[in-house]
This record gives sequence, structure tokens and C-alpha cells, in this order.
Amino acid sequence: MIDFTHLTIDGKPIKKVYAIGIKGSGVVSLAELLVSQGVSISGSDTQEKFFTDYILDKLGIPYFENFSPDNIPTDADLIIYSTAYNAENNIEFRTCREKGFRMFSYPEILAGLFNQKYGVAVCGTHGKTTTSALLGVVLQMTGNDPSAAIGGRVINWGSNALLGKGDFFVIEADEFQNKLKLYNPKAVILTSLDFDHPDCYKDFTAYKEAFKEFVARIPASGFLFVWGDSVDTLEIAAAAKCQVIKYGFLEGNDFLITDYKFQDFKIIDSQNKDYGRFHMQLIGKHNLLNAAGVIAFCCKFNIDLEKTREAIKSFEGTSRRFEYIGIHNGAILIDDYGHHPEEIKATLGAAREIYPNKNIIAVFHPHSYSRTIALLNDFAQSFDAADKVIVLDIYGSARETSGQINSKNLTDLINKYCSGKADYIPTIEETVIYLQDRIGEKDVVLAIGAGNVFEVVEKLKENSSYVIPSSVEESN
Repeated sequence: MIDFTHLTIDGKPIKKVYAIGIKGSGVVSLAELLVSQGVSISGSDTQEKFFTDYILDKLGIPYFENFSPDNIPTDADLIIYSTAYNAENNIEFRTCREKGFRMFSYPEILAGLFNQKYGVAVCGTHGKTTTSALLGVVLQMTGNDPSAAIGGRVINWGSNALLGKGDFFVIEADEFQNKLKLYNPKAVILTSLDFDHPDCYKDFTAYKEAFKEFVARIPASGFLFVWGDSVDTLEIAAAAKCQVIKYGFLEGNDFLITDYKFQDFKIIDSQNKDYGRFHMQLIGKHNLLNAAGVIAFCCKFNIDLEKTREAIKSFEGTSRRFEYIGIHNGAILIDDYGHHPEEIKATLGAAREIYPNKNIIAVFHPHSYSRTIALLNDFAQSFDAADKVIVLDIYGSARETSGQINSKNLTDLINKYCSGKADYIPTIEETVIYLQDRIGEKDVVLAIGAGNVFEVVEKLKENSSYVIPSSVEESN
């Protein structure tokens, strides 16, 4: 058995860990926590580049960019694996199981660490990365010395994780494959709810049930902070046995966002107590909601309000969430992780708010065949704030290799709603070639998606020399 307090397995210290799928954002955050405790870690993944490559390199964690039985250290005390992999689709997983290694998925290990602390889980379809990162930064800057595991690089930290000696442990709690069932939180922030992950949940009812079961496990002495402007989030909140605190823009919330002007807003409570004005570096009404959930938490836990205000003001966000990348020929380049229709609408709406007179070009990388086909009509109608849309081939990742939908179907449907708005360009390389001489000072190029679409704007950055691959030259 694993003792998570002392990091031992069967009474012996865990000294060496090998991670299958080490580039996954969750696996990276866990690896960082273990490295901070003196554990030696190595791992493997694909050759694709992700924002996590930077973190692994920064931490000095060695990794193979292929999967082979030869990679696996024979003296590993523990094998951690991404839930994207199993014995059927990964030779290292199969080999480790056959050889009798002790194997645990990364959420199982994370849950073991989380459940022994005062665990604060941030969950929801959207906003959980930013909200959990903001809460972690606020708790750190207010002297609470938290631990945290976030599904994105927190710019203030330059990493995904934080190991502290305080009571709080903040995690971004992912509902994919219902990882929620592993965590026993003392407090939860529920940011939003829209149907997602159709490869795991047969319908919205089943999706909601996972969240209801999750919040029902909060002890009566705990707290649920919930976005109170949504019928669906309030339906989930009704399953909680603890105190429920609502936040949002509408009357009836316990903490109300009011008098908001772009990145500035005021918070008052249901008793009309005025908590004053707050300022964020991030843009968009969705980020005001993210901040409001954190402010409600801090008020409930009597965390210093002025230090909270300063921490929110200093928060720089997370990588791949409306992240400014650079310029090319005067065009502004931005990267965003949005991979759900509601996230796309929020991201493009924020872009339009900042750049009302610019030509906004959205480069969209659909993520997973199952999500694309299940939400096809919603995706097709989520690009209203963009002037032009480029749709890349669907990014299936390790989860899906094929499906009954393709990006040309989505492109055609977007054009059905707005003729000529979308172009289908299969690859990142072809998209870069298409854009590099066509964009200028009037344009904003926004790369959107959960895969490696960020490479489009990275390769377009001014002063970067991009050589056309021979395979693309031949295809043209």
C-alpha cells in the first residue's frame, strides 16, 4: 500500500518513478509535486510538442519521445500513467503490467495526496484552470502556503504545481472519465456546467450525475461555492449537504458582481456589504466570474481582503488561456485552449471586446471526434465574433484515432450559417503557409483548441524563420 503522508510503498520509500504519458498536463503537475519531495522521475510520451515540454525541461525531468519496453527502468518503485493509455493502446503499459510493476493512474496518486489535506477542488466544464490557478496564487500571496496541482502552467509560478506546508491543497478536478470520484474535497468551487465528454457520458443527465455525486461527498462542515446564474449549476448544488455559497451577476447570489467595467468590478454580498473594487489583468466577463468564486472563498475563510485584492491584481493567468504570443507583420497572435463551443464564444467575445476594429481570424483545431459530432451544431454557431475561421483536421490524441465526422463537415456547416466564413486547411504547416503573407496590422490571429494548434501562432511569431517542409511543398 502507498502511504501518501510519508511517500512510501509497502513501507519502503518511493525513490524512483516512471510516468507513461508524462507530457499530460495532469501528469506534469503531479511529477512536479513528487520532484519537490525528492523523488526521481523519468517518463515517455509522443513526439508532439506541448506547453508541458517547457516545464519538463525546466525541471530537468528526462523523457523519451516514443513508447518502448526498453525505456522502462527496471528499478522503478512505481509506475504512473496517464488515463489516456491502457494495455490495449500502449506497449509500455502492457509491459509494466506483465512484469508486475506497481501501477497507479496519475489521478489516483493525486487523490492520495489531496485527500490527506484540506482539499479544495475546482470543477466545472469551463474556467477551472484559471480559477484554480487564481486561488492558488491568492492563497500563496496571502501567506497560506498552499499546495496546488493545476492543469496549465501558472505564469506567476512558471509551473503547474506548488508544494506548500499549509493546510490547503487546491486542485483542478477534471471530470473526464469521472476522475471526480477519486477525490474527497472539503470545499468545492463549481464554475460552470455544459455537456461535454460524450466519449465518457452518454448524455447531459449522466454528466450532471457525476457532479452531483461529487458535491454530495463534501462533508456537512465543508462548503460549495457555485456560479449562481445557471439553472444547471444550481441543480448540482441541490445535491450538496454542506453550506452553499452562490456568486454571479444576477440578484439572489450571496456574492454579487456589480458595476463592472472591462477588467474592473465591485463585489457586494446579499446583505449589501461592499467589498470594494477589484482589478484583473485578464479580460472577459467569464474571468470576472472566476475571480468572484475566489473572492467568495476568501471571504468565507477570513483571508485578508486587501492582500486578496493585490493578489488578484497581480495574477497573470495561465498558459494557453488567451495568451499573447507575439506579432507577425503587425498582426497580433494569441493562443487559447478553448475546445468547447461555450469556451470558443467566450474567448472570441473577449477578443472582440479588446479589438473592436480588428479583423479576427480564428484558427480552430477540433479536439476529439466524439465531441465534434456530439456538439457539431453548437460548434458551427460559436464563431459569430470572428471575421474568418480556419478549421484544421480533428485532433484525436491518444483517446480517439478516428470517428464518423471530419473537419470538412464542420467547415461546411459554419458556411451554411455564414457563407464563405470558414476555410478547411488540414494541417498546421499549411495554415502557417497560408497566413504568413496574408496577415498584417489589421488582423488578430487566434489559435483555439486543446491540441497543438498553438504551433500556428508560435511559428508565425515575428522574426521567426519558418521553412516550408518538403512534404508540404510536394503536396502543393
